Amino acid sequence: MRAMKDLTKGWSPSHPHEKSLFLKSGVAVARENPPPPLWERIQAQRIPMGLAQCLAAAFLFLLLLGLTTGQRLVTVQQGPLYRVRGSHVTLWCKVSGYQGPAEQNFQWSIYLPSAPEREVQIVSTVDPSFPYAIYTQRVRGRGIFVERLQGDAVLLHITELQERDAGQYECHTPNTDERYFGSYSAKTHLTVIPDTLSASMAPQALSRMEGDVVELTCEVSKSTAQHTHLSVGWYLLQGAGEHRAKEILTLSKDFILKPGPSYEQRFLEGDVQLNKVGNTTYKLIIRGVKQSDQGQLYCEAAEWIEDPDGTWKDISCNQTQRTQLAVLSRGRDLSVDITAAEPSLSEGDTLQLSCVVEAPKSSNFKVIWLFNDMEVVGIDPHGVLIWEEEYEERARLGQLRAFKPSNTVYVLTIPEVELEDQGTYQCSVSEMKTPGDLHSIQTVVSSRIQVDVKPIESHMHLSVSTSTPQVTAGDTLVLHCEVQGATGPVSLRWWHLPPQHPGRRVLVAAVERDGTLSLGSAYQDGRARGSLRLHKESPGTFTLVIPSTLGEEDGGQYRCEATQWGRGRNWTGKGEAAVTVSSMRLGLRATLRSRIATVTYGQSFELFCQVEASYALEEVPLSVQWLFQPSPPTGPLHQVVQVLPNGTVVWGTAQPHFQGQAQLAKTDTSFRLHIHNALPANEGTYQCEVKVWRRNIQPLGEPAASTSSNAVGIKVVLPESKLQVATKDSSVEIAGGNAAIECRIAFAQNNSQFAVTWYLLPPLADTKPLQIVRADYNSILEYGSEFSSPAQKSRFLSQRVSSNIFQLQILSANLGDRGSYYCVVEEWLWLVDGWYKLGEGTSGRTTLKFKLPERELPMEKANLSISAREGEQATLPCRLQAALPPGSHLAATWFRVTGSGRGSALLALRHDGTVEYPEGRLAARLLLRRPSAGDFSLTLSSVESGDAGAYYCQLQEWRWLGEGKDWAVRALACSGYTQLATIPPESTVLSRICSSPPLLNFILYLPLVLILLLALAVFCWYCKFRKSKKRNITGWMMELEGNEEAKKT
Repeated sequence: MRAMKDLTKGWSPSHPHEKSLFLKSGVAVARENPPPPLWERIQAQRIPMGLAQCLAAAFLFLLLLGLTTGQRLVTVQQGPLYRVRGSHVTLWCKVSGYQGPAEQNFQWSIYLPSAPEREVQIVSTVDPSFPYAIYTQRVRGRGIFVERLQGDAVLLHITELQERDAGQYECHTPNTDERYFGSYSAKTHLTVIPDTLSASMAPQALSRMEGDVVELTCEVSKSTAQHTHLSVGWYLLQGAGEHRAKEILTLSKDFILKPGPSYEQRFLEGDVQLNKVGNTTYKLIIRGVKQSDQGQLYCEAAEWIEDPDGTWKDISCNQTQRTQLAVLSRGRDLSVDITAAEPSLSEGDTLQLSCVVEAPKSSNFKVIWLFNDMEVVGIDPHGVLIWEEEYEERARLGQLRAFKPSNTVYVLTIPEVELEDQGTYQCSVSEMKTPGDLHSIQTVVSSRIQVDVKPIESHMHLSVSTSTPQVTAGDTLVLHCEVQGATGPVSLRWWHLPPQHPGRRVLVAAVERDGTLSLGSAYQDGRARGSLRLHKESPGTFTLVIPSTLGEEDGGQYRCEATQWGRGRNWTGKGEAAVTVSSMRLGLRATLRSRIATVTYGQSFELFCQVEASYALEEVPLSVQWLFQPSPPTGPLHQVVQVLPNGTVVWGTAQPHFQGQAQLAKTDTSFRLHIHNALPANEGTYQCEVKVWRRNIQPLGEPAASTSSNAVGIKVVLPESKLQVATKDSSVEIAGGNAAIECRIAFAQNNSQFAVTWYLLPPLADTKPLQIVRADYNSILEYGSEFSSPAQKSRFLSQRVSSNIFQLQILSANLGDRGSYYCVVEEWLWLVDGWYKLGEGTSGRTTLKFKLPERELPMEKANLSISAREGEQATLPCRLQAALPPGSHLAATWFRVTGSGRGSALLALRHDGTVEYPEGRLAARLLLRRPSAGDFSLTLSSVESGDAGAYYCQLQEWRWLGEGKDWAVRALACSGYTQLATIPPESTVLSRICSSPPLLNFILYLPLVLILLLALAVFCWYCKFRKSKKRNITGWMMELEGNEEAKKT
């Protein structure tokens, strides 16, 4: 029964005649309207869903599936952003809608304004090798790093923003999804602007009684081009160990005054105010100053900018120097007295100040010595000294001393007083509850005591001179500094004031008062200027020697500064001397000349290189290099020979033949190159190059100056050619078989060699000669492009019949070989180092003719034009129009007219029935069908675009002459020209589909989509059917249960 009750759960009446059941006193009671038969109700629920309804449900399912599927989205901080150079910058980036692990990886890149299309990788959370070289060091040093806020959000930190960090930043998340869907990167723009914020306040030490007024002024300015706001605040630091400052009062970026928690009540009462009294001036006023106000006060300014997302960001912050405020209590019984052993002193005397504290009982005191209201040193209750930074060095050297003889007496001593020590002195005494307490019970400041310091006069006089006012680079520079009237130890410094950089000075050398010598950083390398010397020639004369000046940059003013040291003070005198250093390039010039420009083979010639300069060349290291450029030029100039400053001769390797021919000589500043027995290889352009070095420097290093001369051309004339070639025109007539063309040399030198090139001029007009074959002087053959096939090479041969006769052999000559033949003969002669061409001659033309039979075969001679589509076949007609007499055989040859106008044989059918293919590459596509005895039509299969052109055929009638005799041609004829034109292949529907990837993909994937939709529709119909059947069965079971209960009652 429990199972049957479970079946009734979720059932509701859906038929107007169905019975409703309700419980009344625990018994099921039936209402009126008896139900129809159970089978009728089941049939009513089994109405199938229509196909259109199923398809609509399937589309709705796909739509919901697409809407619920996650789409990756990367977002980055909205730009453009403006940040200040040198500040700490952060950029956030987050990803949503992703699949895969909860912790996503991030990669940051930048697109610089100089190359907006090129990605520069910065940092990655997964790949340590991701940064490019310019960011590697900063990433390793944590100058740039990524902070992970959570698995799918990070912050990019740039701890110190630089100018080169400006650009477009891209945040990229590597794919962890099953498929690419959504956006995987986002970009924002960052602009780097200069920090123009300035905040300043003069540091001072103030002492005020309780209840007095304190006024402090702060200057704040900015010059940022963007729209920004300022905030200005005042802060208080109390105690040496306290690092957290108390906020007094702040003017926010929204122009609202906000007091700190400790000053809120006093602000409301008007005792703490912040006023803007000018464009850049902010004044803090504290009325009724209290002991709690004692400490260090400073002003802090911040510059704010509004980002595109509406938030305000502080882009710069600046703090001023601090003002020390001491608040003295009123009505306490503590007194302080200050005394000086001698308030009026001279330089070098000893100053001693005493501070005496009077108190009713012994206490813990903290004492601060003040000079012109500025702290000098503090003494805590334990007697520990705390010197201010600007006095630490003097204290370390023993020039300042402070100590505590007793708990009520404090002493400040300056052993050798200086002029800067003149002023007013005070001591401030603070009573502390315990020695380690940070806050005082009360503070009392003594009265001011004036200390006067009188200067000591000096009679030192200084003069500077030079014995080398004008020198050339490499010369020695000597400077003298004479000091007179010095009564104490003297230190000396030499400075160079380069004219190229006004206002700049470079330390050359220095001598301290104890005699210690030191050189400036630019003069410590002895290889540059030699070993500098600074010595004292007499008690008051100092001499500086620079062995070798570098160049014009060593010119200008040289300053001598001498300092006399006395007790507590020193005196400095200055003097300058001018020096001019000329460059070694000044006036340096080289001129190259030759007495003759054209020389005959075997003759000698000379080249002269004259060197000039504005200084004595004999006194400086010098080298001369001879350069050569062959004719025609083959690249840069080649070194022939170089003479180094030490006299070493270095021969070049590019032109080795000069070493056995050239002779070098020198006279003063003139250098000579003599070439013996001129060769053709010596023809070209010559040049000399001169280099000079500075004197007094070893090793020489790089030359100080160099110059190149003008170029001089030398032409070498070869022996005159005596070559004469027969120029008479002739003709050769053959009936068939082989042909020989002759080339005769009428006269030439006995020791000459010849190169012969054969040419063919086809019979068609306006055609260029075709090179058949060339035989050089070593009898090496080189065929022309039209005769380079193996078949042509085997038919055309060049032979030397005798010492003065060359022949061109044409084997198996055909009508395509008709035309005019001639040869070009070159005369070559061996001249010591190689073969040289002396001249050439062209022969007369020999016309090759074919002796045709008297009878001509009858055949079609009309010119035709046919077309064929590429890939198909074409038939070229060739038909005999009459029958052959008995005993005759026919031979046929097909030709194609080439671009040069010459007929090229494609296929030859001999009279004995054999077939030859001179063009072997076409053999597979050529077919001679011969449907009849007189039809020699040629079929060309698989037509290509390159097959277009003119074709013709030649027919020959052969007859056997009888027993013991050979076959002979009795008649022949040539057909007309057949012009073949090719047509590109026709495009089909299938080819169009295959050539369009989008259309092909549509046709391939459309059936899959339709099948999927149909499957979803069937599944939907099946689910609906199951649900309807289940509902009917549940109603039936519920009806049975109701009837059973009714029977029980």
